[in-house]
Amino acid sequence: MTRYPKSGKGRKWTILELKAIPPAWRDDALSDGDGLVGSVRVTGNESVSVHFRYGFRWQGRRGWHYCGTWPTSSLDDIRRARELASEAVKAGTNPNDSRNASRIEAQRQVQLTLQAETERLAADASLRSMFDQWLRDGVARKDGNAEILRSFEKDLLPSLGQRPVRTITEQDLRSVLRNMVARGVNRMAVNLSRDISQMFGWAEKRQPWRRLLTEGNPADLIDIEQLLDPDYDLSNVCSRTLTADEIRELRAIFASSQAAYSAAPDRRKAKRPVQSETQIALWLCLSTCCRIGELLMTQWSHVNLDAAIWFIPKENAKGFRGKKQDQWVFLSDFAIEQFRALSALTGRTAWCFPSRDARSHVGVKSVSKQVGDRQMRFKNRKALKNRSNDNTLVLNGGVNGEWTPHDLRRTAATTMQALGVGPDVIDRCQNHVLAGSRVRRHYLHHDYADEKRAAWRLLGAEIQRILGAHERTEPLPISTTQATTVNRTLSVPQIVQGHTPAAA
Repeated sequence: MTRYPKSGKGRKWTILELKAIPPAWRDDALSDGDGLVGSVRVTGNESVSVHFRYGFRWQGRRGWHYCGTWPTSSLDDIRRARELASEAVKAGTNPNDSRNASRIEAQRQVQLTLQAETERLAADASLRSMFDQWLRDGVARKDGNAEILRSFEKDLLPSLGQRPVRTITEQDLRSVLRNMVARGVNRMAVNLSRDISQMFGWAEKRQPWRRLLTEGNPADLIDIEQLLDPDYDLSNVCSRTLTADEIRELRAIFASSQAAYSAAPDRRKAKRPVQSETQIALWLCLSTCCRIGELLMTQWSHVNLDAAIWFIPKENAKGFRGKKQDQWVFLSDFAIEQFRALSALTGRTAWCFPSRDARSHVGVKSVSKQVGDRQMRFKNRKALKNRSNDNTLVLNGGVNGEWTPHDLRRTAATTMQALGVGPDVIDRCQNHVLAGSRVRRHYLHHDYADEKRAAWRLLGAEIQRILGAHERTEPLPISTTQATTVNRTLSVPQIVQGHTPAAA
């Protein structure tokens, strides 16, 4: 039903008349003149609104152009929309097409604005976001990138993390490294510099980072050697070996500290010696050329003292993914003696070096921390709570610098070299993944078992000669009979069948 204002047909509705429309007029039409027609709408709460449209002829057909809804839009705005639509029709333009075109243009402007913002955000991408993506997709260290995360969070990201990558300069990076050198952490500065170079090198090959490095790679312009302390020898970062006198001194330190602790009237107040398991771990590193982490992850099922074999599964070995390899260590008499002493301490657990709850092995850095804590003169840090903080393991008065468990591995390899063992055999004793021709690796499969066994036997005999055959190195006074009895009682598991090499 079409309704008209009280003033009559062809006249316009007033606001008061619209407000007086009852809900009973639902769906009725209101004629406002000049082709403007309203449709009464009623909501659930009996609220009345009027949906106005302008009717026009276009290409011989009836068309409708929406002008607004009262009271959301005012009557003046609704009628103005009708006038614009009428003018468009007179000008030969479909008002609906004009509206669609305006809507499309508005949407295009929105898209352009969003695109511009996206490009702005990409251009302002921070060093932190680049680091996060590199850490996720560009690097995979054995420690789960924990050390990289620690070093970047400590020294680089606090000052430069929120800066746009495109604004990072060589001066910015150099300033960070200079601050580290000023703190006395030269080696950490070297490591961070290398990691920064790796990150920027990765970014140079990938978008959007490649686009942000149009001025070049700032890490390429840094020479870390120019920033280090003058007395810091970069070429000798990892060259420490122990002399024969230092090996004897280490044994004497273990013995004297154990004796002093045993004789102390009140052991609660006495200085504790290095843990017995730690002492044994150090002697095993020296006598097998192994990595300390590989040793600390060892299970007793990997050790066969009767066959004098220690098996290191590739899962425990250091190396890149896909290039790790199993290792068979043929134990010398000296190394067997250490494992027997260790068996008396931990043989009732599954692990050679168990954690406190014996559910797993100790932390792979635990021995290194114990050794480092007892060489505080070389540390540029405060004393750590609940840790030893002394210099009881400083050797030869410290003239040769700090030593680490890894230096014992280097000492063992150097000793083998001095005894006439060839480099190829030494590399295999250290379980190095050998580079070279793919054809050679494909065809040459000699396992060097006999050569390695002879090399380890020579190394063990040399250590015994250095220490003196009549003097023992166990941290505990276990007699040969007692050690044998313990080993037999514990029944150290045989190596899993199928793991023992034919050469054994």
